Amino acid sequence: MESYQKKGLFYAISSGILWGASGTVAQFLFSATEITPVWLTGIRLLFSGGLLLLFLKLFRRQKVSHVWQSRTNRQQLFYFAFFGVVPSQLAYFEAIHYGNAATATVIQFIGPLLIVIYLAISQLTWPRRSDLFCIMVAFAGVFLLVTRGSLTSLTLSPAGIFWGFGAAAGQAAYTLLPRKLLQKNDTGLIVGWAMLLGSLPFIPLLLRTKIKLSITAYPAIAYVIVGGTLLAYLFYLHSLKYLQPAITGMLSSFEPLTATILAVAFLGVTLNAAEIAGIMLVLAPAFFQALDRTKKFHS
Repeated sequence: MESYQKKGLFYAISSGILWGASGTVAQFLFSATEITPVWLTGIRLLFSGGLLLLFLKLFRRQKVSHVWQSRTNRQQLFYFAFFGVVPSQLAYFEAIHYGNAATATVIQFIGPLLIVIYLAISQLTWPRRSDLFCIMVAFAGVFLLVTRGSLTSLTLSPAGIFWGFGAAAGQAAYTLLPRKLLQKNDTGLIVGWAMLLGSLPFIPLLLRTKIKLSITAYPAIAYVIVGGTLLAYLFYLHSLKYLQPAITGMLSSFEPLTATILAVAFLGVTLNAAEIAGIMLVLAPAFFQALDRTKKFHS
């Protein structure tokens, strides 16, 4: 294997692991401290956005303010921040709070399939048979996750299911909304500003909320901000220099796998055979679609 491919694999897998671990760390914070999903979302957006912009300015020598010069850019950045970044982040943490990191991260993984459904509706076209198959497989997996294979009861709370699908919808919006912005601007710059802009409504809450934190809470919060957001995102962007986006997308499955393994190993989350099968069914369509895109790339 070429050295550049090894670098790409390292960065892509590392980003997925870092992202997945942040979900498990968030579950620990919600169960062991007074921290709420809203508070953690605000802190994460504020510091991750600020640190990302600072990194781009100091180490990439980018002019971080030029994106605000265009009225169109400002409008699109506003939409991306408040209809993409904030909903995806907040819904994800709420899904963890009302469920657990494993199920929240896996359900969020159906976001790309929601994009397929949205594009089919907006363009008045019927999805391909392969896309329909992937959608049915993924939703069958979600069914097994939330019921543990029982046809008569839910093992995941209605709130957990609601926020899980909200996180998936947020991820879909996060992908669709900034497309025009990203055609003319650096991805990191747009995400950094969107995070910082999205944090503004949370600042009054952060200032007036007093939370007693244990010694272990501080490094956990720091990890969510730095390791689970800033480094994970920078690693993901770096992987795109060495690998096709389809391959990088396939390797993103390390995120739900990491969240699941860590939640089971350290937080006492238990999974039965039906739930494990559900996880595999949700992840399988991502591999299938990535392979399909790879074939198209080479044809």
